[in-house]
Amino acid sequence: MTSNRFPHLLSPGRIGSMQTRNRIVVAAMGVSLSEDDGTVGERLMAYHEEQARGGVGLIVSGVAGVAWPVGAVAMGQTAISDDRFIPRLREMTDRVHAHGAKIAAQLHHGGFVAGYSFNRWGHKLWGPAVPPAPKGSFIDYFLMEELQALAGMKMPEIKVLEQADINLAVNQFAQGARRAKEAGFDGVEIHGGHGYLLSSFTSPYTNTRTDRYGGSLENRLRLTCDVIRTVRAEVGPDFPVWIKLDSREVGKPGGITLDMAKEAAKLVEAAGVDAIAVTAYHDTAVGKLHSESNIPHIEDWNLPAAAEIRKVVKIPVIGAGRIEVETADATIGKGEADFIAMGRKLLADPHLPRKLAEGQDEKVRPCVYCYTCVSAIYMGESARCAVNADLGFECKGAPAPAGAAPRRFAVIGGGPGGMEAARRLAGLGHKVTLIEKSDRLGGTLRFAGLAYEPNERLLEWLKREVAQAGVDVRLSTLATPELLRGLGVDAVIVATGAVRAMPDIPGGDQDHVYSGDDMRAMMLGENTEALRRKTGLFTRLATRVGAATGASANLALVRKATHAWMPLADTVTIIGGELVGLELAEFLMERGRTVNVIEEAPRMGKGLTLVRRMRLLAELAEHGVGLHAGARDIVIGKDSVSFADAAGERHTVPAGNVVVAKGATGDLALAKALEEAGFAVHAIGDANGVGYIEGAIHGAATAVRALAGEPALA
Repeated sequence: MTSNRFPHLLSPGRIGSMQTRNRIVVAAMGVSLSEDDGTVGERLMAYHEEQARGGVGLIVSGVAGVAWPVGAVAMGQTAISDDRFIPRLREMTDRVHAHGAKIAAQLHHGGFVAGYSFNRWGHKLWGPAVPPAPKGSFIDYFLMEELQALAGMKMPEIKVLEQADINLAVNQFAQGARRAKEAGFDGVEIHGGHGYLLSSFTSPYTNTRTDRYGGSLENRLRLTCDVIRTVRAEVGPDFPVWIKLDSREVGKPGGITLDMAKEAAKLVEAAGVDAIAVTAYHDTAVGKLHSESNIPHIEDWNLPAAAEIRKVVKIPVIGAGRIEVETADATIGKGEADFIAMGRKLLADPHLPRKLAEGQDEKVRPCVYCYTCVSAIYMGESARCAVNADLGFECKGAPAPAGAAPRRFAVIGGGPGGMEAARRLAGLGHKVTLIEKSDRLGGTLRFAGLAYEPNERLLEWLKREVAQAGVDVRLSTLATPELLRGLGVDAVIVATGAVRAMPDIPGGDQDHVYSGDDMRAMMLGENTEALRRKTGLFTRLATRVGAATGASANLALVRKATHAWMPLADTVTIIGGELVGLELAEFLMERGRTVNVIEEAPRMGKGLTLVRRMRLLAELAEHGVGLHAGARDIVIGKDSVSFADAAGERHTVPAGNVVVAKGATGDLALAKALEEAGFAVHAIGDANGVGYIEGAIHGAATAVRALAGEPALA
């Protein structure tokens, strides 16, 4: 079946002499999947080959270092700085072309951002002038264990470029383009953004030179335009060459503005590029801004800039930045962009283009914008995806299908880990029974979906996948050895989640104090015995929400039902500042409550990825949520909570209600009991210790591979 829902997005596109089968571009991303010596290995090849197999029109392979190892920004970065890299690059382009996609190399020099190059090899950071000293609080958002991983890093030294250095850099870009052409790439994207070498010359914030490379916009663009002209001379008039440009620098007074970017776009067009990829950058010292420019948390954040730049040039423009497919199609249809680059969406599901083309929109695995992918890079690891455990391990291949000898498996627990395991096993052709003790699927993901809407998309996708895979779902059912023996199962996956005991806190036994499970039940309209004992208000809310949603528990309706009215006081104090507590604080803050969060650890946000943590903590503080880390000697009073800070000084915050969002631990009791009963058991997800969505999804993939006799992905 062919879809006509997205006629613009799925139509053929053209950049220079290159025609693509659709307008969907894999945004250039540094995923740290190349080998330590800069060569392209099987991991990066298979990663891009899977995207090509998934139907994308154009892949831009990210951050190919033209001066590598100088200018390298991360481990596992691709190098294109020497002819010895060409053979493996050629192998990769051949594999991509076999599936009908086009592929370009992104020519890159890290400039001021190449801290990895300095700390690994001692190379100075290249740039136009000594940059302003950082003034933000980026490092304040790292957990103590993350700071330990950064121990030993040194403050980089700066190399202010002289004319000979500039000439060398220009030639390095040109030779990188030559190598890309010889390696079979269909084009090159020159990276002129994100604070890297070319961008640092473009920005008046970092370029304070007074020679022919500083001052006016034309002078600040001189290096970039020289690179474009020299690359063009090297590869010829018919080889597609385009550039990625910053549309603005968020949070940098005196930095690049949209008006500057529009003039820059005209200059690079005149210099000879075939297209412009529109991006943005930010002050890296400010934590929240890491999700407010090139990888935005705000939907469609960079599209208005792309539309403005499209008005002033005659060449194609590539838009990007958290764009839903409906908006992508409409944007191209209105002529506000010619291509749409997708990054995180295609990490979550590289087969998004194929599924759209086949009219299977509902089968696209949703990105939940948790920033697992980029946060892993920040921490010196290869990119991962919370919802797609196969990312980066495409080279491992899928487990063998059951064929003529399907086995019988039981999965106990209908949360994200259980649903993922069940759909994967059923997809291989095995007979799967999914057993859930409650009356609906979702587990803690239902609560997570209510507190953070993108998680609801994942929940609904998993439920659809389980249904379409033909899994035998048994709700309101206890998994007993007798039941499992009756099913004749070969093995059991236990995905029953964590247990959440109420910690022993003075005053914690009062009626206005609720556990995390109490809050989950209340917010989801579950009229449990525990809630009935707490207060009749919960019973009334459960009735109200239950009537609004019924057993289907559509979280959008639950969210609407609880938006204006909740049986909570105007002041709520949350004890526990990890993922659950902070997302609950956001939920309550949005509903008009005065919220304080108290956390015993010295820093908050465990369980949140670094980039999302930086944004959420900043936004909570901006909206007046009290964030109290390093607390001890917590005491819950009648209408307040008191605690001592790290210096021993006591503080008191108001608390008409108290929510204790901590105390969750793994629970292997059922898994051990079933093992003792003679079953082969694999425990996954929070049963092994709280790992949230990523732990559940990745644990499911690992268990399924083990049952299929395949090695783990790690």
